[in-house]
Amino acid sequence: MGPFHLLIDGKLEAGDSEMSVINPANEEVLSASPRASMAQLDKAVAAAKRAFPAWRATSLDARRKALLAMADAIQGDAPNLARLLTQEQGKPIGDATGEVYGCAAFFRYFSSLDLPEKVIEDSATRKVVSRRRPLGVVAAIVPWNFPLILMAFKVPAALLAGNTVILKPAATTPLSTLRIAELVKDLLPPGVLNVISDANDLAPPSLRTRIFARSPSPALPRLARRSWPGLRRP
Repeated sequence: MGPFHLLIDGKLEAGDSEMSVINPANEEVLSASPRASMAQLDKAVAAAKRAFPAWRATSLDARRKALLAMADAIQGDAPNLARLLTQEQGKPIGDATGEVYGCAAFFRYFSSLDLPEKVIEDSATRKVVSRRRPLGVVAAIVPWNFPLILMAFKVPAALLAGNTVILKPAATTPLSTLRIAELVKDLLPPGVLNVISDANDLAPPSLRTRIFARSPSPALPRLARRSWPGLRRP
C-alpha cells in the first residue's frame, strides 16, 4: 500500500519523517504516512500565499470547472478510496463507499453555486452593495470520523470563493485524503491546494489563516486558539 505523499505547491513529496496509520479492525499497522515538518508546512503556506492573487483573479466559471474535474477524479477512484477509508477508519465498506460518492457530490454541488452581489440599499442618495470576497489562505482541519465528507464541506467552498487552501486530515485517518491529493494535483494551479499530514503537532504562530471547523463543543475553538496562536475566525 502506498507510498503516500504530501501535496505542496503542486508537487507530491515525501514527509520529512513518517508515522504509522493503524487499522482499527486488527490494531496492526496499515501503512506509513508522511509526517510533515514545520519547514514543509511553512513551504506549503508560502506556496498558498503565492498562488492566491492569481486564483482570486480566476473567473468563477474556471473555478467551477476545476471543482467538477475534482469530483470526477474522486468518483472515478471510488472503489479504491472506499477500501482505503474502511481500512484506516473502520467503517463498513458500504458506508465508506457512500462517503466517497457523497464527497464527490459535494464538490459538484459547490460547483453549481454562484457568488451574487446583494443590493442592500439603492436610493436617491446612495447605493450599498454586499460582495463576497476571498479571505486568502484558508486552513481546513478535518476530523477522523468522516474524513472525506467533512473535507468536502470545507475545501470546495473555499476554492470556489477564490481562497487557497492548506488541508490537514486527522493523524489517524490521513491516507484517503492523501490519495485524493494525488488524484487532483494536476487539476489546480500549483499552490492552490496543499495537503499536509502531521501528528497533530504543527502549530506555527506566524500563520494568519481562517480555519473552517464545526463542532457542538465550545471547547474546540478554545483548544484551537491555545494550540494555534493568532487564529482568527471570520
